Amino acid sequence: MTEQEYFTVHHQLTINAQPLADDFIFPSSAQFEAEIPAPFVVASEFSQLDMLNDSARKELNNSDFKHVINLLDTQNSKLNLLLTFLLSQQDDPQYRSTTVAFGASQCSYLSATPLNNEQALRVKLFLEHPAAAIYCYARVIGCEAHEQGYLITAKYQMLRDADQDLLIKAALYQQQKLLRQRSIDRENNQ
Repeated sequence: MTEQEYFTVHHQLTINAQPLADDFIFPSSAQFEAEIPAPFVVASEFSQLDMLNDSARKELNNSDFKHVINLLDTQNSKLNLLLTFLLSQQDDPQYRSTTVAFGASQCSYLSATPLNNEQALRVKLFLEHPAAAIYCYARVIGCEAHEQGYLITAKYQMLRDADQDLLIKAALYQQQKLLRQRSIDRENNQ
């Protein structure tokens, strides 16, 4: 992964952030890929396939196949429900927290305990849209006292490209949602 910076969006997601030992050494790329739990890999592949479905859906939408689109959407919803259930099994209450902001290069979350800068973390991020989850490693780059504990900012250190794409898509979705809501609020206030 390059040292690119991506914008972050303020949004709450469920995160598992497991602090690792001070002497923790990040795995090799091959070891990292091998240790990613199967539901995370499946979720990533589902999301990639959903992107392909979007273009096919647009083509069908221009024709008289609305019933086919409805059928595909229903099947996709069923698969997403099943996937969400599988991913929920990967959520460890011991390390569960909530993000304050996230993006494709870093995230910030609330923690009950402070962490040292450079502390290694094993991270699981549970996305809402697209329905997916990200498994990666990160390093703490900031820890600030907060009214609800500590605000931890972590920069991703090991993250698959496909998962970075999912984070970009999720951040863009939340940004669009926020902009739409602002537009509606402005219209209502006029």
